[in-house]
Amino acid sequence: MTSLFLTKAKAKAQLVGIKTAMTLIPAPKPTVFSGEGAALKVCQAIAGFGHRHVLVVSDKILNNLGVLAPLTQTLESHGVKATIFDGVLPDPTQSIAVSCLQQYKNAGCDSVLAVGGGSSIDVAKVVALAATNNKTPQQLVGILKGRKASAPLYAVPTTAGTGSEVTAGAVISDDQTHVKGLVIDPKVVPIMVALDSGIMAGMPPKVTAETGLDALTHAVEAFISDFAAQESDLYARSAIKLIVQNLRVAYKEPKNLAAREAMALASHYAGLAINLAGLGYVHAIAHQLGGHYGLPHGLSNAIVLPHVLAFSRPVIDKRLAELARFCQLVPQEASQAVAAQAFMTEVQGLLSDLNIKSVVPNMKTDDFNEIMVAAFSEAHGTYAVPKYMTEQDCQQMLYVISQGA
Repeated sequence: MTSLFLTKAKAKAQLVGIKTAMTLIPAPKPTVFSGEGAALKVCQAIAGFGHRHVLVVSDKILNNLGVLAPLTQTLESHGVKATIFDGVLPDPTQSIAVSCLQQYKNAGCDSVLAVGGGSSIDVAKVVALAATNNKTPQQLVGILKGRKASAPLYAVPTTAGTGSEVTAGAVISDDQTHVKGLVIDPKVVPIMVALDSGIMAGMPPKVTAETGLDALTHAVEAFISDFAAQESDLYARSAIKLIVQNLRVAYKEPKNLAAREAMALASHYAGLAINLAGLGYVHAIAHQLGGHYGLPHGLSNAIVLPHVLAFSRPVIDKRLAELARFCQLVPQEASQAVAAQAFMTEVQGLLSDLNIKSVVPNMKTDDFNEIMVAAFSEAHGTYAVPKYMTEQDCQQMLYVISQGA
């Protein structure tokens, strides 16, 4: 058993290197088209850049719903051939990325367009980077594993939550162990993205809720991170306020394009925030729950978020209070304790209003140690968490989550 002191010392030493790399090699910001019809504008821009053959990376559901057809038709009407790979599944594995990469090569593509949620965008990122670096997707797992720029990459997110269209990372799972591997490299940030509220209006309420809470988790973890700074705070605060004001509306009124566009911006801002400040224990634990039990990523985050926030108090109370005041959940003169609790109450209220069941079905105590070890391996030395957990802290949290408490 490693002491908390040694865990913190080792992690913080590694974080110095990561912070230096983030400063010296900042993630680029993509050009953004926003509003209904934005996706078609990106397709027109792709043609304008002179690409001749685009691999469209998506899933069968979106393809069967006809979401891809207007995009490929627009591309082809402007002289750009489009080949579709629709084999992406939730929590995509290395084998899916390998198949996608093979199709890119076999078709002779020169660029990639991701259309979908975080899974499709993550696969597209890895494929675009692997295509130019002569590496397998597995060889890209880690930090800055690609030396050359990725193939030109564009993204049309169909959910408002992952922020993957702007983040400098991608998540691909191991086929056998289901452990999620992180590919972290600024070169995977797309050149251009479309935040198309018209496409997002087709999201079912359940997906709206879970992806919206994913965006909330991104913004909150960035805001309470020890890497947080002025720029990341601007994005994180704005994202959180937009979510508080619009997620319930988007959930109840799927065709409300104003709420959809606000949520798309919130997700995008949250992605920019984590590029600058990183994530934390919520994601580290949620990634393992998703891998073990097949939970959607946003749902896993939603379940874990209140527990990590509660654990991290009172260290983070000042930051939570700032969020509560910024979101106008309390009067400006409210005390820190009252304001911090108001933000915690708002998080719980969102979960309730969005019908999130805060329990992991069939969670096994025999899995706790494996989950904890993997979560600590992901978090320590990678995420600048505001308060470090002991093994006992994590085991207890997992037990409480398993009971749905």
